[in-house]
Amino acid sequence: MVAPLPEWLKEMHSKTPGDKLLYTASVRTTGGRDHGVSRSSDGRLDVELSIPGSARIGTNPEQLLAAGWSTCFESAIGLAARSRQIALPADLTIDAEVDLRHGEGGYFLTARLNVSLPGLESAVAQALVDQAHRICPYSKAMRGNVDVVINLA
Repeated sequence: MVAPLPEWLKEMHSKTPGDKLLYTASVRTTGGRDHGVSRSSDGRLDVELSIPGSARIGTNPEQLLAAGWSTCFESAIGLAARSRQIALPADLTIDAEVDLRHGEGGYFLTARLNVSLPGLESAVAQALVDQAHRICPYSKAMRGNVDVVINLA
């Protein structure tokens, strides 16, 4: 089990003097994508890893990124909607796709989100998606690093 960060170390991870550390995810991976396991320090995540398309049971980093980004993005849409006092549809869905690619420069990722906000006017839905993309921490991390497309379905 991985020990949590001490308070003094959490403070050092602050980006600016006013930043407040909200949460640190601690996960240990052994064995890599070929035959590995990833476990969180709190025991809530315990997954076997496998190469995409292999017969081995398990997930892969691209699926984990797609799950994390789409979950975070949905929360960001909720935050954007609350700031504009807009009620979100109960059947809001996000389909995330993360591609592992190989080119002249080596391996790289491309990614897409397909967002469905049924019942909202197109312009309102697009404004929420645009705002969510600006505030979602995953979107910020990928901006300039991963080619991203966000589609409003």
